[in-house]
Amino acid sequence: MTFHRFTPSLRPVSLAVALLSPALALATNGYFSHGYGAKSLGMAGVGIALPQDALAAATNPAGTAAVGNRLDLGVSLFSPSRSADIQGNAFGADAHYSGNDRKHFVIPEFGYTRQVNASTSVGLALYGNGGMNTDYGSNPYSRFGAQGAAGVNLEQLFISPSVAHRINEQHTVGLALNIAHQRFAAKGLGLFGGFSGAPGQVSNQGTDSSTGAGLRLGWTGQVSPRLTLGATWSSRIHGRFDKYQGLFADGGGFDVPENYGVGVAFAATPALTLAADVQTIRYSQVASVGNSAASLFAGQPLGSANGPGFGWRDVTVLKLGVAHQARPDLTLRGGVSFANQPVPSQETFINILAPGLVRKHLSFGATLTRPNGGEWTGYIAHAFGETVRGNGSIPGGMPPGGFGGGNASVRLKETMVGIAYSWKL
Repeated sequence: MTFHRFTPSLRPVSLAVALLSPALALATNGYFSHGYGAKSLGMAGVGIALPQDALAAATNPAGTAAVGNRLDLGVSLFSPSRSADIQGNAFGADAHYSGNDRKHFVIPEFGYTRQVNASTSVGLALYGNGGMNTDYGSNPYSRFGAQGAAGVNLEQLFISPSVAHRINEQHTVGLALNIAHQRFAAKGLGLFGGFSGAPGQVSNQGTDSSTGAGLRLGWTGQVSPRLTLGATWSSRIHGRFDKYQGLFADGGGFDVPENYGVGVAFAATPALTLAADVQTIRYSQVASVGNSAASLFAGQPLGSANGPGFGWRDVTVLKLGVAHQARPDLTLRGGVSFANQPVPSQETFINILAPGLVRKHLSFGATLTRPNGGEWTGYIAHAFGETVRGNGSIPGGMPPGGFGGGNASVRLKETMVGIAYSWKL
């Protein structure tokens, strides 16, 4: 592929970057998106062994070779509902808090793929890998001395150029460079400055950003005429928020965790495809996310080396999807996914800010192919409400080291709807 052939695609890329950067805030499997590309999202995020559009490299870069020459533009409307309750606390009566002062988020995505020769294809995908937003107009920590509205906003934009090579008719390998741009802001957390090694860099520092890079590797193999397998691995990506070095462990460290998965796709009939993925996200290996907050209340300051975090466990997700070619110009899709709970019941006090709780998704989608080969794809996905009730989650005792005991409970549910258009190039 020569430079002048690729240059025209930079205009929509630049537009996509501009649109994506301020808009991302989502939380599904932990704080990773449950899928990438409208077709995958209509099947609960399945895609490791079933590439369907130019966003394939976001899941498995080997899929870049399977989707042909195409350009995909999509947009989703994400509507989370997050809340918290504090009960049995010595500093105030039982109370309910809504984290929904901002209710809706627009999430664009972009994908481009082109076949260079009979065995090699290249692509570019831009997408929101994940994020987290809470916005409490009534601050849950106000009873302890916090002031103003409270919340956090985490955004992750990925830019992933990819290359895929067909080893032979059955096996394809792929490589993507994952460039991760993260943004973070926190407000209303000033009371935690007394528990930090850098008390002036815990809250209300505006938006900070960080950019890092890593690799995603992938393979697909057609092991029989009807059965395709896939595997993918993505490296940990370094990130740091210097403005919040008093909040996050290791002086503001916030890496994108390593993640990996395997998938299978089975053509049950010429019109019916069944697919499944298993994905693991290693949140526990990132200190600022996986370390327990218990060490904070035992005297280890926020922001310290291997310091307190949000106590998240690793997440493993099972995704099941089906696609049915109802007629030559119409494909129908559906899917479900199930994940373990990342937030332990002992860690809910700090996770009022980051309730990445949902475990079960149900999604439906469809693609209508136009006579010129272009495709309209739509989907709707719902993450069923999940509540984690605290179990001894608020430290007992009185200030300066105690918070009066009791429990915090957190809740999250989500709905996403999206539409995309694809051009065959």
